[in-house]
Amino acid sequence: MPAGTLGRGQSVRIGAGGLCRVDELLGTGGQGEVYRVTMGKESFALKWYYPESATLQQHHALELLIRKGPPDDRFLWPMALCTVPGHAGYGYLMRLREHRFKCIVDLMKRRIDPSFRALATAGFELADSYLKLHAAGLCYRDISFGNVFFDPSSGEVLICDNDNVSVDDGTLKGVQGTIGFMAPEIMSDAAAPSTQTDLWSLAVLLFYMFMISHPLEGRLESSIGCLDYGAKVGLYGREAVFTFDPDNESNRPDPDFHQNAITFWPLYPRLLRDRFVQAFTKGIDKPYARVRESEWKSAMIRLRDMIVYGPTGAENFYDSENSGPAIDWATGDTIQLPPRLHIGKTVIMLNSDTKLFPHHLDPSRLYDFSRPIAEVTQHPTNPGLWGLRNLSGDDWTVTVAGNTKTVEPTRSVSLAPGTQIAFGASTGEIQI
Repeated sequence: MPAGTLGRGQSVRIGAGGLCRVDELLGTGGQGEVYRVTMGKESFALKWYYPESATLQQHHALELLIRKGPPDDRFLWPMALCTVPGHAGYGYLMRLREHRFKCIVDLMKRRIDPSFRALATAGFELADSYLKLHAAGLCYRDISFGNVFFDPSSGEVLICDNDNVSVDDGTLKGVQGTIGFMAPEIMSDAAAPSTQTDLWSLAVLLFYMFMISHPLEGRLESSIGCLDYGAKVGLYGREAVFTFDPDNESNRPDPDFHQNAITFWPLYPRLLRDRFVQAFTKGIDKPYARVRESEWKSAMIRLRDMIVYGPTGAENFYDSENSGPAIDWATGDTIQLPPRLHIGKTVIMLNSDTKLFPHHLDPSRLYDFSRPIAEVTQHPTNPGLWGLRNLSGDDWTVTVAGNTKTVEPTRSVSLAPGTQIAFGASTGEIQI
């Protein structure tokens, strides 16, 4: 057997117990190769390390990760160490990635065209996953294109290459990250990977997903004659400037090279743009001023609730801080806004396909998407009349023009302005 390469049909021992069989090579990377393997009737993925990567330190790191277990199911986490009898080296077993999950590179190259809702959902799931990872005292170290996959139809996320995850103890060595995603202090050799540098990398990844562009690549980048390592250290490290820094216009997107950023930046509501401004201005040299995972989660959920549809069905965003009319980015036409539900400071656009979930109506069930408990529905005999159907198991108390009535489960309340709905844990008002 060639060093570091497994043959088709090769038997691989899983831990100290059973065996799996190599079916095919799926891909190669800097540290090793990934194979599809079969154990019984189930298929898994096996990462087999090249000899230079199969170190004792990596072996100990895998043992720790296997012992701790994944922060949640979105991580394709190491399940068991694997060896080949009679040969040196090792690898590890993990769940196999389903074909519906696509790489972020597919988004960058426009091979997939996810909806804004799917992107916001993916952003939420990424922030939630890394929050759980960090809460467990772990640091990912290399958040980048190659390690994240998502379903472009739903926004569901999978996080791969978790064998480089380490305990965040301030002494991390080895993998530093991917150039372009590494925090400025790492690029400048002033710090090692940590939770704080993960937050920078997460912000870069999210900016890429929404703007199809890098947050630090503007005129300063396009003016560089030779983008060698020294130039990259300046661009992404010591001399980093956000392309949309409100106080520094020196690195604005170059129309000849960064048209994506110019096109997409104004499409999003201020709440999202403000998060990126914070991440890439204060967060450049103040790691503790970076946007936290919980802040990204909140922004992504609010972004989902702000989606409205233009005349041709294109997704747009309602921005409560924009005093002018809502304009469809695809056609330039004015958008006829749907009714909206105000619950405290939360605003939910009541589109024809809007669903409300427990987290909308009950503050104690934060980010609970377990099942919809209300949905916008069309009147069965009057297509111009729309209502909000009660999908919960509890009665609602509805007040319209001073009159109160009960709306039982499966019944609907008309989307009339001024209507107040007591959902139980909260009360909302429909506005136009």
